[in-house]
Amino acid sequence: MSRVYNFSAGPAVLPESVLKEAAEEMLDYRGTGMSVMEMSHRSKAFDDIIKEAEKDIRELMGIPDNYKVLFLQGGASLMFSMVPLNLKKNGVADYIITGQWAKKAYKEAGRFIKANAVASSEDKTFTYIPDCSDLPISEDADYVYICENNTIYGTKYKTLPNTKGKTLVADVSSCFLSEPIDVSKYGIVYGGVQKNVGPAGVVIAIIREDLIPEEDLEGVPTMLQFKTQADAGSLYNTPPCYGIYICGKVFKWLKAQGGLEAIKKKNEEKAKILYDFLDQSELFKGTVVKEDRSLMNVPFVTGDKDLDAKFVAEAKEAGLENLKGHRTVGGMRASIYNAMPKEGVEKLVEFMKEFEAKNK
Repeated sequence: MSRVYNFSAGPAVLPESVLKEAAEEMLDYRGTGMSVMEMSHRSKAFDDIIKEAEKDIRELMGIPDNYKVLFLQGGASLMFSMVPLNLKKNGVADYIITGQWAKKAYKEAGRFIKANAVASSEDKTFTYIPDCSDLPISEDADYVYICENNTIYGTKYKTLPNTKGKTLVADVSSCFLSEPIDVSKYGIVYGGVQKNVGPAGVVIAIIREDLIPEEDLEGVPTMLQFKTQADAGSLYNTPPCYGIYICGKVFKWLKAQGGLEAIKKKNEEKAKILYDFLDQSELFKGTVVKEDRSLMNVPFVTGDKDLDAKFVAEAKEAGLENLKGHRTVGGMRASIYNAMPKEGVEKLVEFMKEFEAKNK
C-alpha cells in the first residue's frame, strides 16, 4: 500500500489511524456481526455511537449546556437555507462577503429574507478580511453571518466581527476543530465535516437553544426546521450513520492529540513551514495578506498559468496530490488540515524548492 500526501480541500485527508480502525471494524463492529453501514440507526449500537460522538465534541469544544449539537445532512450548503428560514423573526440579516461560500449563503438567504451585504473583500478577489470593528449592522437584523475560514481564497478571521449585540452565525467548515473557539460568542456554529472532520455527507450544527423555534414554522419544510431535528436528537429520519461514526473516531483522535490547543500548535507549525518558504521564494507567491492567512488552506501562484500546470502535474508524480487551485481562481492550493502530517508539508516545500531551482 502506498499512501500519497493528499492536499485536497475536501473531501480531504483523514487520520490514518482512524481509517485503519474503521477498516478493522468494517465487517464486524464490536461483536454485532455487521458493519456500521448496515445497522439500524435505532439500534443500541448506533445509539451509543452518536451519543458518544456528541459527548466528545462537547468536551473538545467546551460547548455550553444551552446549545444543541445536531448531526445533519445536506452539507453546509443546505444550512444556507436553514439559517434564514429558522431565524427570520424580522426577516432581515447582515452578511459579510469574504469568498464564494459566504456569497452563496448571502444569495440563498435573499430568497427568503432581506439579506444585506454589510462588508466585502471582493474588490481584491477575496485576498483579505475586511475591517469588521464598526460595521453598519441593521437595527432589525435577526443575525450577522460569516464564513470564518475561506477554503478557496485562504483567508481566516482572526477577530470576530463586532455584531453590536446581534446573533453571530458562522460557517466554520474548513477550520472546524482546528483550534479552540469560544462557542458562547456565536448563536450558531456549523460546518460540513468533509474538510477537517470526516467523510462527506454530514454537517454538524451547534445551535443555541433560544434560536430554535418553539413552534412549527408555517411554510418551512419539516426537514428544514431546527425544531424537527433537535426534538428527534438528529434521528428524525435515517442520518448519515457511517459518516457520524467516522466523525466520532476523529473526535477520539483529536482528544488523543491533546485536544484543540495542542492541534492548533501543530497546525501553526505546519503552516509556518509553508508560509516561510513562500515569503522568501522568488518563484512562488502567496496570494493572501499576511495578517489574514489561514492555517488550513494556503493558495499560491507562480504568475504563469503554464508553469502552474506543470507544477501540479509534476507534484502529482511525486506523490503530492490535489494541489490544483480552485477552478475560480487557478494557481495552486495546499490544504493542510489537522490530519495532514508535518512530513507532508515538509515534502511539499522540498519539492517546491527543487521545482524552483529547475524553473528559474
